[in-house]
Amino acid sequence: MDEKDFGEYLTDARLHIKTIGRIEDYANDHIYPYEPTSYSVLERLADSGLIRGEDHLLDYGCGKGRTLIYFHDRIGCRGTGVELMRDFYELAVANKTAYEKDICKPKGGTCGIDFSLGEAQKYDVPASVNRVFFFNPFSAVIFDIVMQNLVQSFYETKRHIMLFLYYPQDAYIAALARTEEVQFFDEIDCTDLFTGRDARNRIMIFEIN
Repeated sequence: MDEKDFGEYLTDARLHIKTIGRIEDYANDHIYPYEPTSYSVLERLADSGLIRGEDHLLDYGCGKGRTLIYFHDRIGCRGTGVELMRDFYELAVANKTAYEKDICKPKGGTCGIDFSLGEAQKYDVPASVNRVFFFNPFSAVIFDIVMQNLVQSFYETKRHIMLFLYYPQDAYIAALARTEEVQFFDEIDCTDLFTGRDARNRIMIFEIN
């Protein structure tokens, strides 16, 4: 096991959760394999200061809940995850339960994380959501619908929304370019975190404002 993999296991263990591994069994043309975002990438995003304790972070295709649990532990922000696959949803709930019991309650609090089982394109975005994370959970067809829902939510309750796209698909970026309410904000380089210097190892940040 190399140092990076060891770090992944250590952080899972510290948070009392189980999120390691890539799973492709259920993937199809519209739903992509489960692969958790590396903790090193999440740490870099946390270090940016763009997600704060008072924010509400929405994770589409949240899998086993890693991203939301990490950001709650690191920053204290509220989190909501949307997951299509029941097996992953149930694992996310189990991870939240363990994290809340072993980490949050001993500190005198609860975790402020919720998970929703269902299709992302049918999810009714809460008015409090102002930060949104994507790690290529689904096809551009579904992404287009999800973005329409986010824009509709913005018009219903005006607020500054930031979108974080890790390892972004070209089709996602093209969809955002077609959405007049969305503007490019910045990007976070993550190429140095992995071997090979893949230019797609970055977090692209967009905003609706």
